[in-house]
Amino acid sequence: MRIKDCNSYFKECYGSKTYKVGISLKVTCPNRDGKCGTGGCKFCSSGGSGEFSESSELSVTEQIDSGISKLSRKTKSDSGYIAYFQSFTNTYCEPDMLRKAIWEAMKHPKVVAISIATRPDCLPEEILKVLSDFIIEFGTGRIAPVLYVELGLQTIDDDVAREFNRGYSTKVYDEAVSKLKGIGANIITHIILGLPGESRDMMMETVRYVKDKGTDGVKFTCLYILRDTEYEKLWNNGEIKVLDIDEYFNLVSEAINILGDKIVIHRFTGDGPKSILLAPEWTSNKRAVINYINRRFFN
Repeated sequence: MRIKDCNSYFKECYGSKTYKVGISLKVTCPNRDGKCGTGGCKFCSSGGSGEFSESSELSVTEQIDSGISKLSRKTKSDSGYIAYFQSFTNTYCEPDMLRKAIWEAMKHPKVVAISIATRPDCLPEEILKVLSDFIIEFGTGRIAPVLYVELGLQTIDDDVAREFNRGYSTKVYDEAVSKLKGIGANIITHIILGLPGESRDMMMETVRYVKDKGTDGVKFTCLYILRDTEYEKLWNNGEIKVLDIDEYFNLVSEAINILGDKIVIHRFTGDGPKSILLAPEWTSNKRAVINYINRRFFN
């Protein structure tokens, strides 16, 4: 199986192993503040998937410095870094706020690119103009991407998405991909495997769909259950089952075969914060999971 993984891809793009530094902005989500819903997606924690990011009370530069300091103690590397705006919906803000934040991040001497996590329904024209201007300002003449935009799709089945309270239709994802392609952004699509109500065939249909729509990369994660989420209640009642490690990675393997070696696999699976993770337990042992991935996919 030939795999285009993010480690080799980033090394090819930026000349060395490249790490992401998580950044938090003071933003929320239209699925939390009432614009299209409240409470967020049923699997999402109160931290908006940004538990591993730095504090939004710090400036962008301070967050990058703090994140690099923590990573340097682990990696002993002087690699380049990608500033990853991770928590909540990072284009759900005033255009000037986003412009100031990403410009500040890109001007950090160790940052080589920006990655922005958002929702497909939060890309109005004024935000796209900010992103387009950024690509022109910092990307002109560069071969490697300067801007990654991560879209939380999870599934193309609108009935399943409605059940977990996603708040937009798959058609909105299609429109977002088209607009982002038009300004030259590199698109990473998030997919969850194991959502309630989804069969294997349904999951693989999502994989085929995002490939056909032109995503540049994919982040996979298994469904995990976090404390104080709507899915915790359903899991406690036996209404949700989670995948064991072999079941999950059998699905990942099939998905990678569909994607081929042109689309970058940016994540094989996610890991929830141990302090609030309830299931599946195997995801809490990150070292063991990494070893499993290396044995299965890279030997």
